[in-house]
Amino acid sequence: MNRDIFIRNLTKEKIEMSPKGRKAGELSPEEFEKCYENFFDMIFEIAATDVSAVEGYGEFDENNKAPYKTLEEFIRADMVEEPEDGYWKNWKEMFGTTFLEEDYYNEIAEKALKYVPFCEGQRYLANNNTFFCNMIVGDDGKTYCADWGRAGIMDFMMDFAILDLNKPYLLVPEKLYEYAKKKNIKIDNFKERFLCMAYYKGIVTLRWHASIDDLESCESIVKSLNALEGRMAKL
Repeated sequence: MNRDIFIRNLTKEKIEMSPKGRKAGELSPEEFEKCYENFFDMIFEIAATDVSAVEGYGEFDENNKAPYKTLEEFIRADMVEEPEDGYWKNWKEMFGTTFLEEDYYNEIAEKALKYVPFCEGQRYLANNNTFFCNMIVGDDGKTYCADWGRAGIMDFMMDFAILDLNKPYLLVPEKLYEYAKKKNIKIDNFKERFLCMAYYKGIVTLRWHASIDDLESCESIVKSLNALEGRMAKL
């Protein structure tokens, strides 16, 4: 089944698959400040999808199945293991030949795995690609995800962590923490779950940018990752 059709059916057609409007990446920090709750509303609307009929964790495969039994399995497979074929085959050869440093990579990967027990059991539909370049802001101010190619079952904090990784100066987790209190939304183990998702997605995104020799993005991601625990400690 086509991915868009699968997502539309899973969400009972509550998700707009062909949104029209302004690219979210064009928003200034001042504009985001005025409408960030719309982004949060969107992520929670996605997370409210009933996924009880879908087993497992991880990004949906070509058959729209979540192939891993646990969240840790999913993260380890993507973050630590080397696939037998495809783009990431033998990716560890990048250590020493690109910006990717083995000690640093392993340090961040261990941090993600340290916090993963706090995310186990958190099974939600996540877009898993909520970079601003992949989102649309409609004329009514409502926000939409335009790319569902990496969607899957995981902790919904993933979508917030990706928002922050893209533009940490927008202070997404800080705003989310206050938003949840205002809306009376209980997010158990908020800090640990955010850190797990942020470290995992951050380090694999760093790997991607290192693979294409994008030094500027690599340096930005490292700076973001290094600041995470200090930011969480202030919440």
